[in-house]
Amino acid sequence: MWQSKGVTKNFLDFIVHCPPVYPTPMWDSYKKGYKAWLQLERSLSDNSVEAYLRDIDKLTQYLQTTGELKTPDTIELRQLQAFLQWVGEMGLNAASQARILSGVRSFFKYCFIEQIVKKDPTVLLESPKLKRALPDVLNFEEIEAIISQIDLSKPEGGRNKAILETMYSCGLRVSEVVNLRISGLYLDAGYIRVIGKGDKERLIPIGDSAVKYIRIYQNEIRVHVPIKRGSEDILFLNRRGSKLTRVMIFLMLKGLTQKAGIAKNISPHTFRHSFATHLVEGGADLRAVQEMLGHESITTTEIYTHLDREYLRETLHKYHPAFTHTSQRS
Repeated sequence: MWQSKGVTKNFLDFIVHCPPVYPTPMWDSYKKGYKAWLQLERSLSDNSVEAYLRDIDKLTQYLQTTGELKTPDTIELRQLQAFLQWVGEMGLNAASQARILSGVRSFFKYCFIEQIVKKDPTVLLESPKLKRALPDVLNFEEIEAIISQIDLSKPEGGRNKAILETMYSCGLRVSEVVNLRISGLYLDAGYIRVIGKGDKERLIPIGDSAVKYIRIYQNEIRVHVPIKRGSEDILFLNRRGSKLTRVMIFLMLKGLTQKAGIAKNISPHTFRHSFATHLVEGGADLRAVQEMLGHESITTTEIYTHLDREYLRETLHKYHPAFTHTSQRS
């Protein structure tokens, strides 16, 4: 399975250096209440809930090692600052540290709402400085080149073309593609209904080309697949009639990218980045892009404004006389 080398190394460093987590019965009731709050109030997925709970386990683990584990209302800012320093010494990068801090902030927000604590000790806690890397983006010609590598003489070729057309047309996450349902298609109206993170639904406009290839796939290919029980409403199926995996789409896209001779680091998420970037470059309202991407916060979507500014800067340097004449004089 494909993994990021940096993330893997940090994770292994953490496992090697980090003492084992011991049971903390005095926090069990707080964790149970927090878990219910995450599920009911924030509507988070099971994986997200477990990730947040692990963040609290790390905090209690640290407090155990210092002998300061009591109840949440006794936790002070200095202890949380020392905890973040301890996490940093484990070898985790700034992004991983920020992820843990997010879980701790969320927990104390819950405690404050439920009046378990009188004040939130994370309010003055500073986040690790993150270097915001801009993702690789494909231009329209590169996307066309990748899709053109699909062998349409094979049944899976028609399916794969419908998948990639839909991903680029709607900016879907790969998990949203594999879970896309026939009952969520409103192709005559030009929309699809998607279940995103936290089981939140959203309607997204879909382009004519994606509609065309979805219909071809449904009418000429999918009808010949022996569908397994429970997968009747899943749009994209494998040869055995079951839902596709995210890894299958990743490998399919990697193979097409190599055939197209594109050297960029491409993943299914690159199509999503490209969708959003092209919208912003074309002058789309950022709130509209946020809604289509399913971002909970506008700050998540704002990365595409940075991409847009970089695009504008490059255009100025390439075409504007004030820039071109300066480069010629230097």
